[in-house]
Amino acid sequence: MIATLLFVAFVALMCAGVPIGAALGLAGAACIALANADAQWFGLLAVPQNFYAGLGKYPLLAIPMFVLVGSIFDRSGVALRLVNFAIAIVGRGPGMLPLVAIAVAMFLGGISGSGPANAAAVGGVMIAAMSRAGYPGSFSASVVGAAAATDILIPPSVAFIIYSVLVPGASVPALFAAGMIPGVLAGIALIVPAVWLSRRHKMGALEATLPRPEFWKSLRDAAWGLAAPVLILGGMRAGWFTPTEAAVVAVFYGLFVGMVIHRTIGVRDLFPILREAGELSAVILLVVSLAGIFAFSLSTLGVIDPVAKAIVNSGLGEYGVLALLILLLITVGMFLDGISVFLIFVPLLLPIMQHYHWDPVWFGVILTLKVALGQFTPPLAVNLMVSCRIAGVRMESTVRWVGPMLLAMFMVMLLVIAFPQLALWLPHRLGY
Repeated sequence: MIATLLFVAFVALMCAGVPIGAALGLAGAACIALANADAQWFGLLAVPQNFYAGLGKYPLLAIPMFVLVGSIFDRSGVALRLVNFAIAIVGRGPGMLPLVAIAVAMFLGGISGSGPANAAAVGGVMIAAMSRAGYPGSFSASVVGAAAATDILIPPSVAFIIYSVLVPGASVPALFAAGMIPGVLAGIALIVPAVWLSRRHKMGALEATLPRPEFWKSLRDAAWGLAAPVLILGGMRAGWFTPTEAAVVAVFYGLFVGMVIHRTIGVRDLFPILREAGELSAVILLVVSLAGIFAFSLSTLGVIDPVAKAIVNSGLGEYGVLALLILLLITVGMFLDGISVFLIFVPLLLPIMQHYHWDPVWFGVILTLKVALGQFTPPLAVNLMVSCRIAGVRMESTVRWVGPMLLAMFMVMLLVIAFPQLALWLPHRLGY
């Protein structure tokens, strides 16, 4: 009864408009109190302990720094310079600007770990450029929202950091390496429908008339931005710093580029940047800490083992169970953000993963691909919300364009399921 109440209370609070973090914490605390009715106040001491335990983990220190990196590069003008360089390479013509938007979003994924920050940085440049070239706002918002979803696959990734905290045996460097090939495949898969839709519906007719940037000049302008992922990922691979230390290095590098090289960030801009990053980091970490209370309730009420045994003994078999989990998580991902999905469901899925001896790194990539799908799946898609706000369109108008892109990324997820080495080859090659 108390276990049932845990989920009923959580869903009821969500439907009442209570923020996700508060709903997790309140539902968990209420059930802890009921389960310790004979010594209620002593039982409730578990609430602050697990609030702190959910937050007091070293890898989580990287999250505020990577969020800050996203804010810095958003304001430093790096995205605009990368766009000009990409246009100089691929040229002008129908479908080329969507291709550039996806390529730049993939590249910025190697700098920032936040999908919405990526959508804001790319959307602020590309949506206006696509509008001038004759692309409808709903299509531009769809392309940018889908492209930014590759951010959580291409390292560094906030989602992989959260997953590594929840799952023993899945280190952050191994997850970062595992996400590289699926992330690139997801980006390529998105390019195909974006270009095809552009040409089929004769969008971007004015694009060919726009000037093409000079290659060498655009390369010089973009050089500092191009060097950022090399510094971050190369430094981690060389052993110069850990992922958490890499985030701090990326912050100082971004400030150097923005304040000294491009001079697009002044001293007065630092406070708004720090405030924006602080607010977003606080929201993420508050949800993480309150989810610790919910996870403690799941384990102490004995919910995890019966649910795992029921799924394992359902007669569906290994791939049937995997298909059921993907269907469940894609449905949930339409309504919850990726971090919340991980915090709620990974403790439940861990025994199932262990029963079937699935590689924890491979399984993390599969879950993250699902989360990436959810980031641009209506009705609640965080990346799509940002890009629609920039484009000034309603989310409903993007459905016809988002569908083919969702299908393309879903096919990548099926490929990674069918061929696990797509995710595991690079970590094994690098010795993780």
